[in-house]
Amino acid sequence: MSPELSAWGFEPQRLEQFLRDRLPGLQGAMQLEPIGGGQSNPTFFVTFDNRRLVLRKKPAGPVLPSAHAVDREYRVMQALAGVLPVPPMVLLHQQPDVLGTDFYLMERVEGRVFNRNDLPGVPPSERRAIYLAMAETLAALHSLQPEALGLGNFGKPGNYFERQIGRWSQQWALSKTRENPAIDQLLLWLGEHLPRSEETRLTHGDFKLNNLMFHPTEPRVVAVLDWELSTLGHPLADVAFSTTCWRTLPQEYGGIAGLDWAALGIPDEEQYLEHYYRCSGRTERAQPFHWAFAFMRWAVIFEGIAARAAAGNAVGDNAAEVGLLGPALAQRGLEAIA
Repeated sequence: MSPELSAWGFEPQRLEQFLRDRLPGLQGAMQLEPIGGGQSNPTFFVTFDNRRLVLRKKPAGPVLPSAHAVDREYRVMQALAGVLPVPPMVLLHQQPDVLGTDFYLMERVEGRVFNRNDLPGVPPSERRAIYLAMAETLAALHSLQPEALGLGNFGKPGNYFERQIGRWSQQWALSKTRENPAIDQLLLWLGEHLPRSEETRLTHGDFKLNNLMFHPTEPRVVAVLDWELSTLGHPLADVAFSTTCWRTLPQEYGGIAGLDWAALGIPDEEQYLEHYYRCSGRTERAQPFHWAFAFMRWAVIFEGIAARAAAGNAVGDNAAEVGLLGPALAQRGLEAIA
């Protein structure tokens, strides 16, 4: 086993034998390549001479309750096949015998993933089209009826924000390794300003540019990735979260605040939102509550990354550095309600 992969706590040979048993006809030696950049579920390219796959697994070591639910990712993408652009699912394995944790396999989709919101190297005219395609894809997701997809029990209907605030309060308490007064202030404010709307749709939970794959040469979404936080929820939670890059600085996980959007060819937040509202037909608009909620969740997630880094079982190589963003993102949430 190579030193690079031994840190993941599994034997590639065992995985290869499992795949040859489950997927007859695989040709050539298995090539395994970790995909960096994320902080959630460890992900790998799994390549044979005649088949290209992607594997996602739970992280090794202790994780927070309900976190890293690869089975939910698998279920929702399987349900969305042919309805929304998602990778084709191959198999789900919910035993520790192969990799030490649950994992699933999907077909590898060819395309571009943009890890920088300013889209370096992309022509300005295409940058605008990419952001508008992002809004169109989100509108398409929110137009779906969960019951028609067999996802009517993918979450609880109603009281979404109240339940989520309770859940994220618990996550914050479980992952806290230091004080972050801004998160505490956000949770208190959010609990006192719950919106009345009870609309329920399938929500992605982490809908942002680098969780979309675009066509190799066209500004068209070919796959929506990373469904770890998906559930039945309020669509405006997704909408607000998808715009957080306009409200964060480049050093705050790659935001675009302070950049010259017009020169870059990137629509401003209002233009992006209006395109989403137009495509979705939605009359209810995102409010300060929804941005405060988005930044609260994001800050708690980064505090969890900091906690995993301190415990020595973080996923990303830069987890300790990224974990410092918890206070900055919580502060952005307070700015949204100031």
